[in-house]
Amino acid sequence: MRHVIALLITILALGINLNAQCPSLILGGELGNSSASCTADIDRIFPKLRQMNLNTVLVPAYWDLIEPTEGNFDFSLTDKVIATAEANNLKVVFLWFGAWKNSMSCYAPAWFKADYQRFPRAVTADGKPLEIASAFSENVFAADSKAFAAWLQHIKKIDTNNTVVMLQIENEIGMLESARDHSTIANQKFNENVPSQLTAFLKQNKKSLHPQMAKKWNGKTVGTWTELFGEDIYTDEIFMAYHYALYVEKMAQVARQYTDIQLYVNAAMNSRGRQPGQYPSAGPLAHLIDIWHAAAPSIAFLSPDIYDDGFPDWIAQYHRPNNQLFIPEMKLSPSDGAQAFFAIAEHDALGISPFSIENASDATERSITQAYAALRQLAPIIEKNRGKGTMHGLLFNNKTDETTFNDGDLRISAKHFFTLPWDSRATDGSQWPTAGGMIIRLDTNDYIVAGSGIVVTFESNGERTETKNLGEDGFAASGFETTDSQKWNAKQRTGILSVDQISIDENAEFQFIKRLNGDEDHQGRHVRIGVDEFSILHVKLYQYK
Repeated sequence: MRHVIALLITILALGINLNAQCPSLILGGELGNSSASCTADIDRIFPKLRQMNLNTVLVPAYWDLIEPTEGNFDFSLTDKVIATAEANNLKVVFLWFGAWKNSMSCYAPAWFKADYQRFPRAVTADGKPLEIASAFSENVFAADSKAFAAWLQHIKKIDTNNTVVMLQIENEIGMLESARDHSTIANQKFNENVPSQLTAFLKQNKKSLHPQMAKKWNGKTVGTWTELFGEDIYTDEIFMAYHYALYVEKMAQVARQYTDIQLYVNAAMNSRGRQPGQYPSAGPLAHLIDIWHAAAPSIAFLSPDIYDDGFPDWIAQYHRPNNQLFIPEMKLSPSDGAQAFFAIAEHDALGISPFSIENASDATERSITQAYAALRQLAPIIEKNRGKGTMHGLLFNNKTDETTFNDGDLRISAKHFFTLPWDSRATDGSQWPTAGGMIIRLDTNDYIVAGSGIVVTFESNGERTETKNLGEDGFAASGFETTDSQKWNAKQRTGILSVDQISIDENAEFQFIKRLNGDEDHQGRHVRIGVDEFSILHVKLYQYK
């Protein structure tokens, strides 16, 4: 309790604004690991990011370059990033590459690495020392946090325009080769009782624990780690996660002396059937969210770095009542634009950030640029509808090509654009591009449909869904015979009143571009956007009997 009161006193003394907000929608991109270490790269890349319609750039801050010799700091790269971002109308999320980056301590300065007796390493179960600084060492924390504090104090001094809007502490924390550190001090703590801070949290939140945690914890509040969680590598992981999170919380307390911006941590995924230690064990993973929340309450959210297939499933794990979704890293690909629409609408995502954004191919750059242009316009509408259940996300490929959901008295069906027969790429063996978008209900019979490569139909509940195969002319395919003899029994039908392609100005006012009718809405049967564009459509419906 004393440390909380002391923190509040410090915040008030520094005049920090407790109500400061991060951007409502981060349309971001993360630089490659080495791109912010060179001023020429910063000058070259940032104007490109502005042209790609980004509003935020995620930028590493390298401990080894900030403190090349112990106690002597160089903030010139930080100054360059902030100044160049301001010149290009970009906000900055800094990533502190301190004690750990992708598990390893590769961004620790040379003086730190070489003095392994003062700054000890984690050890595998076989006794092998790793290039992973020990989370149990006070010396490691003291060195890491000293540089962190000096850097933040400098940012507080120079960032008068609030260009820096969010901060990631460390990067993809996690143990490799073993599920936990097996050093002498780590083993000692592992054999002690589980801290009462953690057991009290688990008890208080018993009904809302992650299913894996609820199954792993036996409900006892006194005992060692194995007595409460069992004896396996997943108990090792829980133990290690608690101590990583404690370390991060101490770093967060340092940050709070200089800034009130949101702090978050990111995780490398436990994918491809790997076990703890094969993936970075004990990081801020979804199944460990309760451990991280218990030990690091100052962290706003845990975030996934997504490079594997199964994008919808991964992000669903991180959209929880106690965790806002933000995707700080994802594989750079032409799918990113469609995935952005889906994540923002379906999971109220704060934003997305493809990794190594400056290396986008022509196709990827075109996708992101068009998608971000549309999302910039939609941002006020998205913000107004967050958390209200009025937004639905769409994401399709040639494996999952349709979905249906109810919205009040309407049944809305959406499909991949290539389910229509009118584009030769749909049937010539071409790989279907990822398609995605969002549907936002503005009012009764009033919708926004936006995205790329989608076809949407609206029906009154009780209407029959037409299943006829279409020919090139848009009518039933030659020789098709319907076997559907269901009698009409719905109360009414829903039709399309109008479909307008629009833009949205800075005052959130709709600006008419053109009316889409006839062939463009299949004579009033559906609303569609092709795979080669991102568009915003304003759709009005009506009912008739």
